[in-house]
Amino acid sequence: MACRFNLPLQIVPKNPAIISRQEKYNPPPRTLLFHTKKKMSQPQLSTTSNGNRCSSSFTVKAAQTTSATEKKTADEDRMLVYVPPHPLIKHWVSVLRNEQTPCPIFKNAMAELGRLLIYEACRDWLPTVTGEIQSPMGVASVEFIDPREPVTIVPILRAGLALVEHASSILPATKTYHLGISRNEETLQPFIYLNKLPEKLPEGSRVLVVDPMLATGGTIVAALDLLGACGVAHKQIKVISAVAAPPALQKLSEKFPGLQVYTGTIDPTVNEKGFIIPGLGDAGDRSFAT
Repeated sequence: MACRFNLPLQIVPKNPAIISRQEKYNPPPRTLLFHTKKKMSQPQLSTTSNGNRCSSSFTVKAAQTTSATEKKTADEDRMLVYVPPHPLIKHWVSVLRNEQTPCPIFKNAMAELGRLLIYEACRDWLPTVTGEIQSPMGVASVEFIDPREPVTIVPILRAGLALVEHASSILPATKTYHLGISRNEETLQPFIYLNKLPEKLPEGSRVLVVDPMLATGGTIVAALDLLGACGVAHKQIKVISAVAAPPALQKLSEKFPGLQVYTGTIDPTVNEKGFIIPGLGDAGDRSFAT
């Protein structure tokens, strides 16, 4: 069925400042913050009602908001970490944690979690166009995602493939570039064995980097460095993960201020082998039964 648009189409600003009446008069939600102190190897988690009092370089929020408080925090170039409090996200994280979860269910849970996290990450982030179409009952004003600016998706193999599996079901326009990065189990250093990124990405590209486990931070830092070489500013990147740990978040916050991370949960630590505790095991092995 043909669609008729009244041209010219209007492009909605990238980050419209939207403050609803409820947000204007209600106090901001409680924010979880990481404090770092000298002579401490791991950040300590504490709570406060005012994110501006934290001395650390990144802020952990229970949910994304568009309040003036958050905008001020973003302007300060802190890394923002979102842990959406949706019960479905908690459910799928719980399924992933269970060591008795069989491979097919684990992989499906990873995909469902990825769908929800990507949905949350794309609030007020996607470019849109407005116009008019003819419905069966009359002319309607409509708003579409702008297909001229597809979201760039960068899954990190292997486990990233499972977390990003349902991305195309909620994002109308995407381009996918794969990165293969493995970790040396002894040195914990990343090794890049596949790089399908183009030499340059268009200016202003919106990029979702998908890495299920943010443990020591070596893999995700290597991926973001590659994107930086392609001309992508880290403020245009959002990281999607199933589980994150303080070492990775601290490393990201120090090197990539302004970055945004969306994760299903934050666990307290990693062990000497670089695995998140309690975590959910090896996400790649459990997703693909290998």
